[in-house]
Amino acid sequence: MARRGKKPKGRPISGWLVLDKPKGMGSTDAVGKIKWLYFAQKAGHAGTLDPLASGMLPIALGDATKTVPYVMDGRKVYRFTVRWGAETTTDDTEGPFTVMSEARPSEAAIREALLDYVGEIAQVPPRFSAVKIDGARAYDLAREGEELELEARTVTVHRLELVEMVDEATTVLEAECGKGTYVRAIARDLGRDLGCYGHIIELRRTSVGGFSEEEMVTLDEVEAAADQGREQLDAEAAEAGAKARVVNFGALDGLLFDAAAALDDLYEVTLSSDQAGRVRLGNSVLLRGANVPAFCEEVMATEAGRLVALGAIEQGSFKPKRVFGGTAAARG
Repeated sequence: MARRGKKPKGRPISGWLVLDKPKGMGSTDAVGKIKWLYFAQKAGHAGTLDPLASGMLPIALGDATKTVPYVMDGRKVYRFTVRWGAETTTDDTEGPFTVMSEARPSEAAIREALLDYVGEIAQVPPRFSAVKIDGARAYDLAREGEELELEARTVTVHRLELVEMVDEATTVLEAECGKGTYVRAIARDLGRDLGCYGHIIELRRTSVGGFSEEEMVTLDEVEAAADQGREQLDAEAAEAGAKARVVNFGALDGLLFDAAAALDDLYEVTLSSDQAGRVRLGNSVLLRGANVPAFCEEVMATEAGRLVALGAIEQGSFKPKRVFGGTAAARG
């Protein structure tokens, strides 16, 4: 007799929360916190953000986790502050100094050096990074004292600009870059090129994929939304130390974007209610309209702005490859 599958624990809520991660919190801890607050069946994030960094950490809940690769492959924008005069083991303030210099670069010299870092560049990741070496993370090996030789990788920097010269030893830069780019490595390499060494003292991510800075919500805002839906404890329960559960998720769910928000670059087909029902069952549907292409390898299908499926158009029909269920998000 076949065993029945274990029912997933939690709500089948689906959507993206664009979290403004506070400095000092790890990405995994942030995802765990959000998953717990939403009582979600599953959760994941689109790109690790160092504990010392703040800013955008898009967190996918439920079926929206299926769209994580699309956000991970998108461009990211970082604003970071470089302190000239010293290089560290971690390329930020967490590690000790390794080399130091009394030299300080001029604004003109910095602007000229930035030109070499736009486009496809060869970059050696920081020793303390999530890059895998024979199955182990580089930062784990580095903490164990191993001497690492990380190979240079080709990454893409779309834009690198000087924002502000705070003082002769401190410069604020902004980078728009592709997947796998380490801005800590940019600061390190710039310092070497300028002959003064450098490391990051502040780092904030302001954009990931199609999500903008204005769409971020703080952890305090998420907590406040959770508090709106918590049960009311009587005096006896409160005195006993009972914890008020979230029983109304309306305010929390209102902070989420639909999974389709992660797929701005995909061709979109709009389905009727009847078509959406057929697609959710795994069936193909014929598309009508003069502007519908006969073939398209990667397409998202929506109904009333909500993501129904990912698939392809073949001979004028939409063929689903990945169907989305669960409770839809309320925002966007």
